[in-house]
Amino acid sequence: MFELVDDWQRLAACRGPYAEMFFPPSAPERKEDKSLREMSAKAICEGCQVRSECLSYALDIKEPHGIWGGLNEVERREVMDRRLVRH
Repeated sequence: MFELVDDWQRLAACRGPYAEMFFPPSAPERKEDKSLREMSAKAICEGCQVRSECLSYALDIKEPHGIWGGLNEVERREVMDRRLVRH
């Protein structure tokens, strides 16, 4: 387990020139463009060594935007809702 948030973030596969694909652009995007952007981001997440730490962090802080740990905001909300139902 990593002690600091920065520890796992330094190891994240999303760092670098592709980081912008993990968040929606400032201008509206077409549904097809969003789908392609998210699929590309999720493909990077697939091979990431800190994917579970990333997802846990996003769920803990209730991150409302972007792809974190291979899930978009709707998918993370569904995970959080399932957690609430279990408790």
